[in-house]
Amino acid sequence: MTQHDQPPLDPIEQPDPQPERRADDLHVPVLLQRCVDLLAPALTEPGSVLVDGTLGMGGHAEALLSQCPQTGVVGIDRDPQALALAAARLARFGERFAPVHATYDEIDDVVEAQVGRPVQGVLLDLGVSSLQLDDADRGFSYSRPAPLDMRMDSSRGETAAELLAEADERELTRILRVYGEERFAQRIAGTIVRERAERPLTTSTELADLVRRAVPRAAQQGGGHPAKRTFQALRIAVNRELEILQDAIPRAVEVLAVGGRIVVESYHSLEDRIVKRELARGASSSAPREWPVEPETHRPYLELLIRGAEKADDVETAHNPRSASVRLRAAVRTRPTPDHMREQRTGSRRSA
Repeated sequence: MTQHDQPPLDPIEQPDPQPERRADDLHVPVLLQRCVDLLAPALTEPGSVLVDGTLGMGGHAEALLSQCPQTGVVGIDRDPQALALAAARLARFGERFAPVHATYDEIDDVVEAQVGRPVQGVLLDLGVSSLQLDDADRGFSYSRPAPLDMRMDSSRGETAAELLAEADERELTRILRVYGEERFAQRIAGTIVRERAERPLTTSTELADLVRRAVPRAAQQGGGHPAKRTFQALRIAVNRELEILQDAIPRAVEVLAVGGRIVVESYHSLEDRIVKRELARGASSSAPREWPVEPETHRPYLELLIRGAEKADDVETAHNPRSASVRLRAAVRTRPTPDHMREQRTGSRRSA
């Protein structure tokens, strides 16, 4: 995969191929064939490269490597456990696949190190993976007792328990309101602060029970578990998901060659809003409306491949319930990004 002498960014060792069956069993990729069909037209030439920025357990990457035999895949994931499972699953593709331990806002550095030139495709399947949700020890689920961790990369960063212990009531309210769109954010944050004064919150079930007590009983009827939004908000905050996504989308566009395609799957409105804004920006003229003629330098550099956001149909959601909330967007690069737009979009990378 590497086209020059630079070493790859933190690649993992290829593990024993035994976990391949587990990777298949643990995760059903969302809109799998639709993603392949959208990306495949850009992956027909020998030496074409796709970056799967959220590799997970490799389901999308496996389909692309199988159906696009001219293509190599660079798979990025921040979760070492998922990366190891995917690497074992995809080992049969040999040098056509390269796993990299990183976050997807580092996509430009990964492409420079692994490929050394623009790539023909980028896939981002956002949010939490089935592996993370289903692993009781990770603390992502409110339905099973587990340590309040919630880190996608358990080797670094602040845990959810640490965030709950240290953030003040105002910050907790902001996190719950903005990231969880929780209308009882202030009540829940106040209950957390009072509770932690007596004893630390350390398990998922403790937090879920606390939220149930804080949310008015009348508001709990027919809306699922009352802690759902709180757990989403804490997961997003712990993993800096929205900050990373805001940096990642423009960087992902910038690594695309002309004719290259980007496909993004989002699972809640906060993610989809960021993706929609960035792709629409590239697909719109940057010339002020009052200008009588659109200069060449201000023409769009993306073309949207889907009108609006595409959702999973009834067949998909029946087969894979986690696809019910997906919003799929896609675009093709039609020309290089104008200098004035590139300077506005890329900015400086946020510190980890």
